[in-house]
Amino acid sequence: MEHGKTLKEGLKKPYRQNIKMAATDVQRAPAPAVRTSSQTGPRNLNLTGHVGFDSLPDQLVNKSVAQGFCFNILCLGETGLGKSTLMDTLFNTHFDSTPSTHDLPGVKLKANTYELQESNVRLKLRIVDSVGFGDQINKEESWKSIVDYIDNQFEVFLSEELKIKRSLFNYHDSRIHACLYFVAPTGHSCNQTPKKTHYFHYVTVHVHVLMKSDKQLHVPVSQCNDLSGFIGHCRLKALDLVTMKKLDNKINIIPIIAKSDTITKAELQKFKAKIMAELKSNGVNIYSFPTDDQTGHLPFACVGSSDENENHCDFVKLREMLIRTNMEDLRETTHSQHYELYRRHKLENMGFSDNESKSLSETYEQKRQEHITELQKKEEEMRQTFVIKVKEKEAELKEAEKELHSSFDSLKRQHGDQKKKIEDSRKRLEDEMNLFNQRKAQYQAQQSTLGKKKK
Repeated sequence: MEHGKTLKEGLKKPYRQNIKMAATDVQRAPAPAVRTSSQTGPRNLNLTGHVGFDSLPDQLVNKSVAQGFCFNILCLGETGLGKSTLMDTLFNTHFDSTPSTHDLPGVKLKANTYELQESNVRLKLRIVDSVGFGDQINKEESWKSIVDYIDNQFEVFLSEELKIKRSLFNYHDSRIHACLYFVAPTGHSCNQTPKKTHYFHYVTVHVHVLMKSDKQLHVPVSQCNDLSGFIGHCRLKALDLVTMKKLDNKINIIPIIAKSDTITKAELQKFKAKIMAELKSNGVNIYSFPTDDQTGHLPFACVGSSDENENHCDFVKLREMLIRTNMEDLRETTHSQHYELYRRHKLENMGFSDNESKSLSETYEQKRQEHITELQKKEEEMRQTFVIKVKEKEAELKEAEKELHSSFDSLKRQHGDQKKKIEDSRKRLEDEMNLFNQRKAQYQAQQSTLGKKKK
């Protein structure tokens, strides 16, 4: 009995030791979890030492700094609002600019590219100025040239992407990354008390609506004791609303109140609130900053002077949010939202789609066959048109030939009649000449006979 008990205990000890060792191995190196067929994601593994791919952000920074950056700004607004001055102040330099007149027949976009460097960072800055915007009497299509320019830049970039041999690494991106839309402060705020004189009995308040032209609201002075209530009637110009609505899905719009020192601080705050309410009510989407506290400063109020005072304007906030904080976000938004929207619509019009049942080659072949079919159809239509025109021309030529034959026959008959008349006249003259010769011979014979008798 004791021998059997000792044997059982001897068998149990190694078994318990094996269990303990197995538990220790599990804690030291956990066994991989069994993956089911539904789990298709990557496995998470722990590294036992430093590998080095944590330097990828540094590599990306070094590559970007060596390559340089580009940023394109569109300055959009009426002439004389200080667009060029604000650009000079934003980048602490002096850009080439020529004052434009107010008598241009249409809107033109003038682009200038500059190479800037700060520390070891190079920036290729492209400033596009809208020359003559808002100076025409008929402002119905003032936005058209701007939209065409933006679409053209998208089209150029898309053409570069679709090339067989692309050079996007050193390609200069000309797409507009930010649109600084300058809003004029005059003619909007109406809370100033008018001077009562016997010359003027009405105060003219411009009411800008989303139409082709501005309308005017004539209010008697007797009803204008407190014109602060007229702020509800004062809105953005129709040109501003229509233009921003046409551009809001193409570029990042950042509204700016130009020459904000011409109105008081109280007026400025009311005007800001009114602009934002007007944009929201008309469905105009402006650029949304990543944080709400930045968006709360819109629209920015700027004086348009080389010496911007933070106490009187939002110039410092504008520079901070536009350049120092959100420049890369503006570039990324332009590429991932506005350009992608244009690209999707363009490719859909070309016949491409995201249908997974068709590959790119099948879509291309289908589009190619449709194009060939359309060309054959046009060729057949052109051939039918050509045959019809040939038949019409043949009928015209046959009719002309028939007229020529009839004219020829008529001329031939006239020629025969005239020839017959001439032959008759010739025969008649010959007979007369023969008769004259006979008479002459008889006369000569008579004269010779008389001469012989006298001798």
